[in-house]
Amino acid sequence: MKKKVALITGITGQDGSYLAEFLLKKKYKVIGLKRRSSLFNTQRVDHLYVDPLEKKTDFELYHSDMNDGSSIINIINKVKPDEIYNLAAQSHVKVSFEIPEYTANSDALGTLRFLEAIRSSNRPKKIKFYQASTSEMYGNCKKTPQNEKTVFNPDSPYAAAKLYAHNITKIYREAYGMFAANGILFNHESPRRGETFVTKKIVRGLTEIKFGIRKKLSLGNINSKRDWGHAKDYVEGMWKILQHNKPDDFVLATGKQISIRDFIVKCLRFLKLKYRFVGKGLNEKILDDSNKVIVDIDKKYFRPIDVENLKGDSSKARKVLNWKPKFNIDDLVEEMCLFEIENIKKNND
Repeated sequence: MKKKVALITGITGQDGSYLAEFLLKKKYKVIGLKRRSSLFNTQRVDHLYVDPLEKKTDFELYHSDMNDGSSIINIINKVKPDEIYNLAAQSHVKVSFEIPEYTANSDALGTLRFLEAIRSSNRPKKIKFYQASTSEMYGNCKKTPQNEKTVFNPDSPYAAAKLYAHNITKIYREAYGMFAANGILFNHESPRRGETFVTKKIVRGLTEIKFGIRKKLSLGNINSKRDWGHAKDYVEGMWKILQHNKPDDFVLATGKQISIRDFIVKCLRFLKLKYRFVGKGLNEKILDDSNKVIVDIDKKYFRPIDVENLKGDSSKARKVLNWKPKFNIDDLVEEMCLFEIENIKKNND
């Protein structure tokens, strides 16, 4: 029986690497797309190249770019994917204010290029397309929790670009009868999270403080509230969305919300660091048991517009797809902290 072929953009990122592992276990052939870089950036997927039992691989990498329509067309025609998971993006919200044009070109028009490549291929009805939408599209909306019917109100160039991608995916689905679906994913983390994202920054910073590698961690707005899950749960949800009998849009979320402040506290407690909060606003700090500052607030890490309150309602995905998260926030904190502890111990051996 011929194996299904899955094409994943953003393969070298957190979600792409977990999704590749998941699909390989499902006996897919996985094709990953990566941008050309002068640095090696495949560490999250290097272990996937060879199956230790069969001594062969069902995993391949190709160079491509979301801004290069011709390369996208060529690869789709060459590998003939059954499923495409579009996870590639300039995904840092604050950075999107600094490079808005690049963010729009990659995140918005990049999705359009893929949809056009599928539509113009000789298999437009045989390829299933998954678009990674984001809870950031809701912005500072007044309704909580947010679901598939909540009105979007993007508050960053990243969110606006993602909303275009979300809408154009729906348009191609309805106009051309393509199997094109959106997953509106709320925050999801893991030990593989990129270093500039706040959860990774907190976990790594506090772990390094515990081991005396650094003295202080600086953060932005710690009062923002988020719905945090584990990336492993969410990539399974992506797959379930494409296995549904018709293309549709689904929110994936835990339905539970904590603030960045509470996330910090959970990390401090797991790491057994004694602490106390002092001051307010930009002058707020966290002190250790010897009254040394271990966390402070720095205005440079604030976004021009901050989204304060995201909490997802994934009841549709739970009912229709039989999807639900297996990890809770405490599992996530523990796994991320243990990963950083193990890295420090390895580097010190």
